[in-house]
Parts: sequence; structure tokens; C-alpha cells
Amino acid sequence: MKRVFNIFNLSHRYKFPIWGSLLIILTTVAISGALLFKANEDMRQDLINNSSSLANTLVTNVFQPLLEDDIWQVFEIISAPLAVTHIQDLMLPKNILILDNDFKVVVSTTPMLIPMGTRIDQLTPEYGILIQRILNTAISPQPTYDMEDVQNIYVAAPILSEGFSLGTLIVVHSKDVMTPRLYRTALHGSLVGLVVLLILLPVNWSWGQRLARPLVLLTERMKLLRTGSSDNLETKVYPYHDEVGQLLEAYHQIVEEHGKNETLEKQIIHSERLAAVGRLAAGVAHEINNPLGGMLTAIDTLKSYGEMDARTTKTIDLIARGLTQIKETVGALLVEARVRSRHLDPQDFEDIRNLVLPQSRDKELLLDWRSSLARSLPLQANQVRQVLINLLLNAIHAAYQKGLVVCAIEEVDNILKIRVENDGAQLNSEQMLHLFEPFSPISQTGHGLGLWITYQIVQQLGGKIAVEQIDNRVIFNVTLPFEETPTA
Repeated sequence: MKRVFNIFNLSHRYKFPIWGSLLIILTTVAISGALLFKANEDMRQDLINNSSSLANTLVTNVFQPLLEDDIWQVFEIISAPLAVTHIQDLMLPKNILILDNDFKVVVSTTPMLIPMGTRIDQLTPEYGILIQRILNTAISPQPTYDMEDVQNIYVAAPILSEGFSLGTLIVVHSKDVMTPRLYRTALHGSLVGLVVLLILLPVNWSWGQRLARPLVLLTERMKLLRTGSSDNLETKVYPYHDEVGQLLEAYHQIVEEHGKNETLEKQIIHSERLAAVGRLAAGVAHEINNPLGGMLTAIDTLKSYGEMDARTTKTIDLIARGLTQIKETVGALLVEARVRSRHLDPQDFEDIRNLVLPQSRDKELLLDWRSSLARSLPLQANQVRQVLINLLLNAIHAAYQKGLVVCAIEEVDNILKIRVENDGAQLNSEQMLHLFEPFSPISQTGHGLGLWITYQIVQQLGGKIAVEQIDNRVIFNVTLPFEETPTA
């Protein structure tokens, strides 16, 4: 099914700038339109005010000539404002009329179009409306009163003096006189609006991209989070603490928790696998030990009471040695809790150091020994000694010729900490995964049970063992908790 385009489905990297740009454009147009409308109203009001002022001035000037019936002088007085051309941008009247009390034209600035004696309401319907307006306002006279139609603006002023009326003066302005000024105002407003748009649109686009970038990256990382391949975003992507910044911080916390949970899950799976392998190995060892013990007993009986020639005796001895080797291997798999031995003493570590010194000298290694233990600890000495010996022999074997082996021992808050590291070859992910399993592929010589036995002993003592690789060194860390024995 073909998907219909919808602007709301766009990415925020486009949606933010587009909506912001539309908002800026609409706001600019709205403000420009409002200012243009206000400018038009102001010009209209200015035009009415100026016409009212002109009408009042002319009424004062023409009263006496009208009273003396000097029509020519009246014509010159009302024609003078239309002859002004030296003042730039002056909105001149279209026509000026003087009516008598019967609303007939006494004098006009356009006598060819509006001859004397013409009743004004016979010219156009608009003049008729104006006369009606004059008649309606005559009850409460005012200095001037105005009216407008589609094309013109009319301002009328009564010609009065001491209550004696000679008629009415009308100033007619065409609305077209406002067009040039309105056009210039619109042009200036458009230029200002264009400058504003040229400044705000790039700023809006940059802001929109900057705001959308962390959201887009967050969306991409959230999609990858299900596959476990997501990682934290850089803090410089959005270094602020508003809602978007808080969302990124929440994502960082989720990733960290996810990483911790993933690591913990791997450790649990690894521990469960080792425990399962341990139970399987112990079960197999027990099942082998029973018939194995019977076979060795039968061989001893045969050697003690049977009469065998030299060849048979040699064959029986070969079988006995093979069965004995099998018994030793199987016995290594049976790492069980032994009878509680004596407490661990600082001298035990000195003994271990002396035991491994010959092997380290054979490879010309630097054995960096760091032991701060100064008292006896309530830990089973035999098992701790076996753990440390296995780790040291494994480190010596893995270290390069003339390399380095470090052994650090300390007691911190009722926990014995042992760290053994070497500068040998680094372990790959497959080796790390099966490191503590019996017959581990890491072992190139022997049966590969040293680390397996070490792991089983540490577990029985309630401790933990972990391996890490830092600065081209393989480091084994063992922690063994203990409880102080109360003194009597």
C-alpha cells in the first residue's frame, strides 16, 4: 500500500525548521499587514483633520466676501489651496464647494463640472447622502462633520457668524491621493520585513537543526538499543538542562543500567554454566571413581596372588599406571570442601614465594611480590595456598621470557584480596568465555584443570574471582571474605 505524504510524518530535523519558518513568515506578514492597516487609518484620519482645519480656515476667510456677494474673491480664496505645489507629498483637495442654505452651488473650484446654481443632491447620490447628514447634524451643530464613500472623503463646515448662516463649505478629497504614500509605506515595510526574514530564517533553521539533532540521534540509538549495540551520546550534542537535555540524561541512565544488567546477566549465565559444568564433572568423576577403584583393587590382588610371567607383569603395570593417571585426573575434578585446616598465616605466602621462585628464574622473570599481610586470618590455609600457587604458576607460564609477574596481597575490611598479573599474550574473547572451564582451550600443556580447580575453591570459600586485561597485562583478582573468630 502506497503511503500518502504527510508533513506531520517528517523528521524533526525538517519539521522544526519548516514550522519555525512558516511561523516567522506568517508573523512577519501579520505584523506588516497590521502596520499597513494602521498607517492607512492614520493617513485617513490625518486627511480628515487637515481637511477640517482647511475648512474652518476657509469658512472664516469667505464669510465677508459672501456677505458682500463678491463671488470672484470667494472663488480665489477657495482655489488658493489647490494651487499649492511646492510642498512635497501634500494631499490636495479634489474639489471645494460653497453651498447656500438651499444646498445650491454658490461657487466651486471646478465650475465647468459643477456650475453655479446646481442643487448639490442632483449631482450624485453621495452628495444627497451628505446633505441628509448635514440636515441631521444641524440640530446640534459642530465645527465640521465628515463622510466618505468608495472614492471620496467629504468634510463639511457651516458658514456661520454670530448665529447668522450663509451656507455650507464642502472640501472633497479623493482617496486616490493616499495611494502613493500608502504604496511607499508598504514598500518600506516590505523591505524591513525582508531584512527581518533574512536574519530570522537562517537563525531559525540553525536552531531547529540544533534542537532536532539530539532527538534524531536519540531515536537512532533507541532503535539500536534492542540489539544491544547502542551507546551513550556525547554530552556536547546538547549541553543544556531543559526537557530535551533531561531526556538525553534519562537515556544515558537507561544505557548505563542496560550495560550493567547485560554485564550482570553475562556473569550470571557464566556462573550458572560453570556451576552446571562443575556438577556434571563431579557426577562423571563419581561414576568413574567407583569402577576405577574396583579395577585398581583387582590389579593389586592379581599382582599379589597371581603367577604371571615377565610380559604379563609388564602389561599389568602399564595398565595400573594408566588407571592411576585416570584416577588423578578424575580426582582433580572432585574439588570438594575438605576438613577445616589451620588458619592462613603470613608465612604461607612466603612459602609459596619460595616455591615458585625456581620457575620464575628459569624464564628470567621479574617477580614483583607485594604482601602487606601481618597477621593470621580465619581462612583455610591449604585451599588459599592452592589457589595462589595455581594462579602464580599459570602467570609464570603465560608471561614472556624476561617478563614480569606481579603478586599483590592485602587485607581490607575482612576481605583478603589477591591480585596476580603477567605481561604475557592477551586473551581473546573465546578464551575469556571458557577460561574457568575444565580442559580449557587456554591451556597448551597439562590437562587444563588449574583455573577450574581455582574457581571451584574460591566459590567454596564464598569468594569471587575475575580476570581483566589492562595495559597489555592479564590480571586475576581474587576476593575471599572471612569472619573474625571471637576470642574467649
